[in-house]
Amino acid sequence: MMEQNDHQQRRAANQEFEQSLNQLEGILHDENLAENEATQAEEITDAELVDELGDIDLAAFEDAVADIEQYLQEKTK
Repeated sequence: MMEQNDHQQRRAANQEFEQSLNQLEGILHDENLAENEATQAEEITDAELVDELGDIDLAAFEDAVADIEQYLQEKTK
């Protein structure tokens, strides 16, 4: 019974980790799009660039990093 519980916990942790990676991938993809658009525009100002990059969901990024850190800590126990 204990092994089944450990397996379920690992499965849940793995799912959370996968979700975090997907969130991180989405954030990085959005950031890359913003950077590509910025380099294509010849006369973009710093203020416009800040506006573009300001749309990145920092909270989601931080959550993804926290989930990854937690996963790695649990993995090394």
